[in-house]
Amino acid sequence: MGRRSRQPTEEDARKLANLRDEIDGGALYRALSEAEGDPKLAELYAKLASIEDAHAEYWRRSLARSGVDLAGMGPSARTRLMIWLARRLGPSVMAPAVARLETRDSAKYDQQPDAVAAGMAEDERSHARLMTQIADPAAGLSGPAIAKLEGRHRGSGGNALRAAVLGANDGLLSNLSLVMGVAGAATDNRTILITGLAGLIAGACSMALGEWLSVTSSRELYARQIATEKAELEANPADEAAELALIYEAKGLPADQANALAQQLMADHATALDTLAREELGIDPDELGGSAIVAGGTSFLLFAGGAIFPVLPFFFLTGIPAIAAGVALSIAALAVVGAATSLFTERGFTFSALRQVAIGVVAASITFGIGKVLGTVIAA
Repeated sequence: MGRRSRQPTEEDARKLANLRDEIDGGALYRALSEAEGDPKLAELYAKLASIEDAHAEYWRRSLARSGVDLAGMGPSARTRLMIWLARRLGPSVMAPAVARLETRDSAKYDQQPDAVAAGMAEDERSHARLMTQIADPAAGLSGPAIAKLEGRHRGSGGNALRAAVLGANDGLLSNLSLVMGVAGAATDNRTILITGLAGLIAGACSMALGEWLSVTSSRELYARQIATEKAELEANPADEAAELALIYEAKGLPADQANALAQQLMADHATALDTLAREELGIDPDELGGSAIVAGGTSFLLFAGGAIFPVLPFFFLTGIPAIAAGVALSIAALAVVGAATSLFTERGFTFSALRQVAIGVVAASITFGIGKVLGTVIAA
């Protein structure tokens, strides 16, 4: 006889949702562990994966006893995207997104007696705390944990991912609108192609120069702040030592240990300045916000990478087929960008993809219509 299966009840649906979440968690943490270069963090991710796997097995056994068919269950599309990004961009980039997901789900088991009895509610809260600390070491760490994670993942990985997605989105939406506007005016293929490439280059250069100026200005500001901190350190070392002690007290160290650590750091002014810059100002003196050239170049490539999709078909096709292919290619790219935004907006994977496609289609339709009107008026 085959395995008994039936339609899931409401209780089964709850357990199935839990199982899906745990399968996603286990797969994601295993990928983070495999991609992580720091052995200690890799081991931590592996332990988190094993806990999620144990939770999944608990729900799997419970559902199997009820006769629910579990064939074909695997990581969700959203989790597969996160794993793909973690392997290519690095765990530090994905850590803030994972931390947000864990924080969102940290209380999901609190009202489920079977999960509470199995210790899952406390495990989920612990995972949320750990991931928050990994994503932002300044958020409540103390003692040895500071030493273990200081500087690791501090570089705003979540912001980097957000900037990458939005940079590509800007290029895609703006050039799609431009190309459709020109196409609506019924101009020839060569004109549309030249216009699209001009829009790509102009937009990418504008983004690159804007980012270069922004990072350069930030670096100059950070340098001035560090210079001010250095002058204060030389003029009033006792006050700066007191500030350091208060910072470490706020992180959870007892007052006597915080004072002892502050005095130890103050024994070397270079170390004290470096620590004050990081802890009080939130600035990495070695980075000063990163390289302006790298930031500008990255912005150029991201914008251009998005902007090329509406233009690409016009290299190979003409007329309506080229326009249709450009729209289709852009819609596919918009769906990917929308899905990627769900990693930091916490909206649904499908909802985010469809919303982004809808925005792009509306923008392209408006500019196409305006181009049609302008083409008719100017031709007359």
